Amino acid sequence: MDREAPGAVLKRERARGVILELVESRSPGDPIPSERALCAELGVSRPTLRAAVDELVAAGLLVREHGRGMFVAPAKITQEMVSEQTTMSLPPAAGSWSSRLLEFATVAAGARVGRKLRISPAAEIVYAARLRLVDRAPMAVEHLHVPTALVPGLTARELESGHLHEHLRERHGIRVHEAVQAIEPTVVTQAEAELLDVPELSPALLFERLTTDTRRRPVEYVHSLYRGDRYRLVSRLTLGPAPAAPPEPDGHHPGIPPGEFAYARRDTFRSSTVGDVQAD
Repeated sequence: MDREAPGAVLKRERARGVILELVESRSPGDPIPSERALCAELGVSRPTLRAAVDELVAAGLLVREHGRGMFVAPAKITQEMVSEQTTMSLPPAAGSWSSRLLEFATVAAGARVGRKLRISPAAEIVYAARLRLVDRAPMAVEHLHVPTALVPGLTARELESGHLHEHLRERHGIRVHEAVQAIEPTVVTQAEAELLDVPELSPALLFERLTTDTRRRPVEYVHSLYRGDRYRLVSRLTLGPAPAAPPEPDGHHPGIPPGEFAYARRDTFRSSTVGDVQAD
């Protein structure tokens, strides 16, 4: 990586996953082990552990209480926006998108990622951290998890130069079908701030996405952090009759860099969400 020791992103990601597993197995208000205990259990440094904890505190999943420790935060109120139709429109976002690979490794899925991908915690996954750029300016940090069994022989070069979904379709006959995505406000940690070239604790948008194929198998779990000062979401809700000519289903979907999804159908859409990149 450019500004962190090799493996730093992966270590922080693994620590984050273990702490999230603790959070999801407890109730709001329950304590979690201290940072010292977690460092010893996970075999990571205090700064690495603290960066993972800071991210979850900023996301509203953990609460620190001075002199008492860390606790599971109160549950969030969730509202799901569901279209009456089967697909969504993918309007284009501004700018020229590219990516730079930060880390690439084959690791055990672990309990939380394994549960999301419906595989054994001991099963191998491909983990990749990518820096997404717009007009060569950093826009997002993406953490990608894919079952190794689905992408045998996938190389770092292929992932950096192409699109994963195209690779799945052309090399392995796997076609993505549906993605469930959650979006939350958060702030960036020091390490994320350095990658995104923004001040620490700057506002950001956290995207979490699980993608399944036409056989309803999970093929990809991703969480991405987008700059809050350069990226915003605009939703359009159609309340009356659908227009005669529906929008073209291509371009950029929020949290999904251009080209990741290729939809063939051209149905009428009830709702659409635009990823809007703001100029400097």
